[in-house]
Amino acid sequence: MQVPDNELNKQFSHFYIEHNHWLIGWIKSRLGCAEQAGDLAQDTFVNVLLKQHFSQLRQPRAYLSSVARNLIIDLFRRRSVEQAYLSSLALQPEYTEISPEARHSIIETLVEIDHLLDNLGERGRSIFLMAQIDGLSYVEISRQLHISVNTVRKYFIRAMTQCLLLIDDE
Repeated sequence: MQVPDNELNKQFSHFYIEHNHWLIGWIKSRLGCAEQAGDLAQDTFVNVLLKQHFSQLRQPRAYLSSVARNLIIDLFRRRSVEQAYLSSLALQPEYTEISPEARHSIIETLVEIDHLLDNLGERGRSIFLMAQIDGLSYVEISRQLHISVNTVRKYFIRAMTQCLLLIDDE
């Protein structure tokens, strides 16, 4: 049954008023920052509003905390990737000024690659990083991991295919 927009707005307003203060406190207790807690609470409610099933939740606070927890994980992951990128830049012999737009684009790409590597599994991630970062050959990787060269090739091809699909999506 379709709920009229006006009724949906009233339901969501009530849902928001009932749980917003609690959610901000819950997030603040994990982050220690009221401003970030407010931002993540808003992001949480936007996420819930887009799904439009908030009125059917039996345990709304458990659901809200689950959504917020995932957003906190994404925040920490993004910070980690951003810090690694900034550390890498700091190690460069000659600092080159990068526009904020280019910096944002690079960080977004690194976050997507980080998600991609998580989806490869431990062995696939190791093989990809050994080949791309360490510059090892398939034979060297197979020796280090005690697996066949064909297995290394299979995992590497799978990883590169995922990277290419990521590029094609953009």
